[in-house]
Amino acid sequence: MTEISNNYKESIYNSTKSLVKAFCYIFIAISLLSCSSRENPAPVATVYGSAPLNKRVQNSINATEYIVRAGETLYSIAWRANSDVRQIAKLNNISPPYNIYPKQKLILVAKNKGKITKASNNKHSSEKQTKSSNLTSKKVKKKTVASSKKQAYGKNVSKKEIVYSNLPKASFSQKINRWQWPVKGKVIARFSSKVKGSKAQGNKGIDIVGRRGTKISAAASGKVVYAGSALRGYGKLVIIKHNDDYLSAYAHNDKILVKEQQQMKIGDIVAEMGDTDAQRVMLHFEVRFRGKSVDPLKYLPKK
Repeated sequence: MTEISNNYKESIYNSTKSLVKAFCYIFIAISLLSCSSRENPAPVATVYGSAPLNKRVQNSINATEYIVRAGETLYSIAWRANSDVRQIAKLNNISPPYNIYPKQKLILVAKNKGKITKASNNKHSSEKQTKSSNLTSKKVKKKTVASSKKQAYGKNVSKKEIVYSNLPKASFSQKINRWQWPVKGKVIARFSSKVKGSKAQGNKGIDIVGRRGTKISAAASGKVVYAGSALRGYGKLVIIKHNDDYLSAYAHNDKILVKEQQQMKIGDIVAEMGDTDAQRVMLHFEVRFRGKSVDPLKYLPKK
């Protein structure tokens, strides 16, 4: 009787073992079939984080108004809005040092008020004035844009080429005496304003690979205007204001070693390299000219 019982238990054990193996084979077969039938490849995560690049741009502010959240500064909001902090401050009557508070409503874009002008009785005279006005505005606009591009990269502009009466007061950039590399390492991604064939924004700076804990230094002298991790996609971030025109940013840090409003000299240690909100240890470095992204390699000395 005992022998029959043992044989019965062994039979049940072998049957259970066979069923487990069968289920394993079926699961593997289904997995392989689903992989082979995929029409489009799975989204590839970028060096910035686990989400595809087109998901990261949601961090940008494209609205005309914005409600301040805890931990944000006017500089961090202007950074996300790709705008000049002075412009936002002026729209909201905020004076330096641009203090803001949570739940405060900010206007980010000026509302254009349509001006009604009386039409001239003389049709030909009116058309002539309109054409003359358009030609003048186009000339001034071309000269202004050309000078703006040259100023952004620290080039001299001839005073004879610009009509001063048609330009804002702060038309000439305040140059930075000297720039230096924030860290030594290989540049693994360069600046690009757009990604072709995609609605996503390009890389607004450069990415430098390195080891965790590597010291990151200020690329130029200035004052820390943001130090925190409220900007999704940047990890632990430091923004330095060099003057009214130029800002620089240091992202994905492991440790931030400075505080807001701290004065910095070129070469002073800002943070330690890390991989916060990124898939690898690196520094994402940006330069902004009047709120707009520019290529950092245009400023940094050639290696």
